[in-house]
Amino acid sequence: MSTSPSNAPYHHGNLRQALLEAALVILEQQGEAGLGLRDLARAVGVSPAAPYRHFDSRAALLEALAVTGFQRFTARMEAVAATAPDNPMAAMGKTYVVFALQNANLFRLMFSPQLKKESRPGLAMAANAAFDTLRHAIGGDAQAGRIRALAAWAKVHGLAVLLLDGQIALRAGEDTERLISEVIASL
Repeated sequence: MSTSPSNAPYHHGNLRQALLEAALVILEQQGEAGLGLRDLARAVGVSPAAPYRHFDSRAALLEALAVTGFQRFTARMEAVAATAPDNPMAAMGKTYVVFALQNANLFRLMFSPQLKKESRPGLAMAANAAFDTLRHAIGGDAQAGRIRALAAWAKVHGLAVLLLDGQIALRAGEDTERLISEVIASL
């Protein structure tokens, strides 16, 4: 009998958080297709009905994971902004791309077209908070700051997706983070 944490019965107080943490692991290992509420219950060691007390459907679980992703992403962006780097846009851009590469499946879920932000207020709030972090770092009036933030977002998001999809081939001995920094610095 295995004694690994994933097979141990669940005995602490925050089942919703335990389900989310287990779901994040499954998401990164198996992708979105590997996520099911019954499988998640088994991974956490609770009854098959227990996850439904916190997520009424698989779609609700995916939304909660995307919200968690945006919250973690926003925290990283705020931490970078708080260091007052010489070039905040470059520092935040690198953070964006590195987050995407380190959390590939979560990143893809966060921006998945199946999760429509206009019909999911919690997800919209989390996504807007992430964008606002970028917009505040840029500064300027509301409209000009928004346009500059959208332009920066489009550039780093494109770079992240190209790297995730293997569309940018790394040369022998080339360091990914250095490449990211150089591409972002050239914008």
